[in-house]
Amino acid sequence: MADDKRGREKQARDADVRQRMRAIREELERTGEPEPPVDVEALAEAAAALESVPFPATGREVVEAIGDVELDAREGPMRADELLPDADAETFDSPTEVRFRLQRPTVASGMKRVVEAADEARDVELSGSQRDAYEKTFTALEDLAPTDEDEGIPYICDWILDRLAQDGELPGSRSVRREAATFARENGYPVRKDEWLGV
Repeated sequence: MADDKRGREKQARDADVRQRMRAIREELERTGEPEPPVDVEALAEAAAALESVPFPATGREVVEAIGDVELDAREGPMRADELLPDADAETFDSPTEVRFRLQRPTVASGMKRVVEAADEARDVELSGSQRDAYEKTFTALEDLAPTDEDEGIPYICDWILDRLAQDGELPGSRSVRREAATFARENGYPVRKDEWLGV
């Protein structure tokens, strides 16, 4: 590599991405999380691109900054703007929160659809606790069969959006959990009463 300004900048960027990759791997080891289904290098690149974003930031601001970052996920290559809601209704408190969302592409794409639909609907608010409960339900569905196609998440996402279209409001988190539990049991996944879906 040439020893000029461009070469030195590339070396500095590469060193920064390597350092971020190490930090992500160390954090995953500390928390006992399995290796994410998204390439760690892509997550590090997304984290580097978020340096210019002041947090808390809306989903729209985050998508503006990193929407074109390509992630090598288990499901195939995806862009960050396919996983993050381009909406002001969603707020991220930190780059770590964005990275956690990107680590679970199926959950993220489901949440994107729900948040954007709520953002477009009039007089519909997706509260923080309701949003968290939806995400927790999607995550629980994904955890039932992590190597499957995660068909439970698109099903529940469609169910939520159907309720929104019919009733003009988002269903309560308990109703979403109950529908997800019914779906899981009908598809042969046992759900215990002491689990999140066990309502």
